[in-house]
Order: sequence, then C-alpha cells, then structure tokens
Amino acid sequence: MNDACERVRQAVLAMPMAATLHLQFDHLAPGETVLRMPVLDAFCFRPGQLQATAVYAIADFAAVSAAGTLLPPGWANATIDGTLKLLAPAAGTHLRARGRVVDAGRVLSVCAAEVHAVDGAKETLCATLLATARNLPPR
Repeated sequence: MNDACERVRQAVLAMPMAATLHLQFDHLAPGETVLRMPVLDAFCFRPGQLQATAVYAIADFAAVSAAGTLLPPGWANATIDGTLKLLAPAAGTHLRARGRVVDAGRVLSVCAAEVHAVDGAKETLCATLLATARNLPPR
C-alpha cells in the first residue's frame, strides 16, 4: 500500500462515524477502494434491512476515499454533492462498497461507488452513488 492510501485509511478509520458504522477496508489502491460494513440492528428500519442513511454513508466513504488516494501529501477532500440510487433491499450479513474515481481534478474530483448486499456467497447490487468531492489544500 502506498503512502497516499495509508493516509486515507488512517484518516477514514479515525472518523467517529466510520467507527460507529464499523467500517473496514478490504482493498485500497490508487483510485479505488473496497469497504465493508456489517448489517447491524441499530442501522435497520426493519429486521435485517438497512435504512438508506447507512447505505449512503458506506457509498460516500468508498467513493470519496478512492478520490482521496490520488491527492498530494497534506491534501484532504470532502463531499460536496452525492446522488444515491437504491436498486434493491440492503439485506444480508454485510455491505461491500466498491469506490472508484471517475475524474480526478485539481479542485474537484468526481467519484462513484457500487454497494452490494452480501449474504454468504450471494452478492446483490443494492445501490449506486455518484459524488463530487472538493479537494482541500494543506492549511
């Protein structure tokens, strides 16, 4: 893992919301991420089915962290816009979100994520996200 990826991993996992969601990186490389989040009753609107807020959160973390891996040392990024499309129930043991960069600019980066609900060997695409992140220079 390169330095930029390690910086992103540490920054994301230090965020209180990431800890609350029990996020874990399964993969992190320049321009791409894979995050995992357990399906917990505390995040469900009915037994075993996550509410949209939790689905949006993992998608946002995956997409924007993918964009963060391409930033120079000292830079950070933050979501300024995002659109989530829910495609199927987010039901299973956990979610897996694959984030990627669509366009990495100097000021803005466009990024995306696909979220899959995982139940054993079965993965169901449950949501997609398209987001824009503002790239923030060091202070």
